[in-house]
Amino acid sequence: MSSRREFLSFTMRNALLLTTTRQLLPLADAFSGIPSASNLALRFGVVSDGHYGQEQTDYQMKHDLVIGALNREKHNRRLDFSFVNGDLFHNDPKQLLPVKKAWSALQMPWFVSHGNHDQVSEFEWENAFGRAWNYGFEKSGCGFVVLNTASNEGEYTCPDPSTTRALLREYAHQENLFVFMHITPRKWTRAGIDCPQIVELFNEQKNLRAVFHGHDHDVEGGMMKDGISYLFDAHVAGNWGLPYTGYRIVEIMKDGNILTYQMNADTGKEVNRFGLS
Repeated sequence: MSSRREFLSFTMRNALLLTTTRQLLPLADAFSGIPSASNLALRFGVVSDGHYGQEQTDYQMKHDLVIGALNREKHNRRLDFSFVNGDLFHNDPKQLLPVKKAWSALQMPWFVSHGNHDQVSEFEWENAFGRAWNYGFEKSGCGFVVLNTASNEGEYTCPDPSTTRALLREYAHQENLFVFMHITPRKWTRAGIDCPQIVELFNEQKNLRAVFHGHDHDVEGGMMKDGISYLFDAHVAGNWGLPYTGYRIVEIMKDGNILTYQMNADTGKEVNRFGLS
C-alpha cells in the first residue's frame, strides 16, 4: 500500500508541472501484459543523470545498481543497447574517464548524450566516447538522433537548428525515429527550456515516435504533444529527485507496436507503462 501511495504522490507532483498543453500518456490497452520476447524487433534501455563524482551522494552504489539491472534485462529478456542521456558526471572534468569506465561494465553496446553538468569540451567528449555532441545511428530498421542541449560551461542551449534538420532528414527513410536530448525543448517542466525552432522541426518529422529526456530528476512519465511522445526516466543518482534509481525500457514489436515502461532499479518493479503511436 505504501508503494501505491508513493506512486500517486509522484504522479500528483509531476501533474503540478503540467501546462494546459501537456498530457500524461495513456496506458495502452493493447499491452495489458508484457508481450512475448519472440515478438521483439528491438529492445533498448534509457537512463540519465548519474552525476558521477558528486560529493555527499552514493553515486557509485547507484551506478552499480542500475548497471546490474540493465545487464539482467539483457540476459533475462534481451537488450540491444542502452543509452545514457546526459549528466554522466558532476561538473569535474576529472570524472570523465572514471564515468566512462563505470558504464563500460554494461554488457551491451551503449551510447551517450552530453548534459549540462558534463562540463568538458566537445573535443574531450569525443576523445572519450568516440562521438561528437550531435550524431545519429541506426539499429534494426530504426533511426536514432542525438542532440546537444548544453555548452561545456553548463549553460542550457537549444540544439542547433541546421544540425538538427540535417540529422532528422538523414533518418527520414526509417519507419521509426527516436531522439535523445538531455533537456526538453518545451517549458513544461521546471527545468525545461523553450526551443520553438526545434519543436517545429520535430512536428514536421513524420516518422518521429518519441523524444527522450533526462535533466528533470523528479519526472518519471511522459507527455504527448502534436502526436509526439516526450519521455522521462527520473534519474540514476544526484542529490535531488524522485526517491529511487530509475531506468526506462523501450520495446519495438515485429508488428510495429511500441511499448515503453519505467522501472525502479531499487525494487525491480515497474512504475508506469505506455504505448507509443
